[in-house]
Amino acid sequence: HVQLVESGGGSVQAGGSLRLSCAASGYTYSQRYCMTWFRQAPGKKREGVAAIGSDGMTAYATSVLGRFGISKDNAKGTLYLQMNSLKPEDTALYTCATGYTLDPTRAACRYTSNWGQGTQVTVS
Repeated sequence: HVQLVESGGGSVQAGGSLRLSCAASGYTYSQRYCMTWFRQAPGKKREGVAAIGSDGMTAYATSVLGRFGISKDNAKGTLYLQMNSLKPEDTALYTCATGYTLDPTRAACRYTSNWGQGTQVTVS
């Protein structure tokens, strides 16, 4: 059973930075999984923000391109999302999830399965 635990969220002023982490346990991490960072703001649909395939290929939502960076440390079993130049519209609950193959058109992995509980990011 895969467990994903996010951390690193918080409140920050516009223009600031945060780094989110997603620690995985319960399986041989990430070498064979695609990983996605999703976000959902109140009253809005959940959207893929960034994803990284098992081969290291990445995809980003247009709204975060050039500001966010997704990476993973296989040795630590941890997924990261570096968020720079944050804007108020980035305010949302950010959640990581495992999947199988990268879908660049959605900045997400296909067949998403395991989910974390999420970490709140608030930009004012």
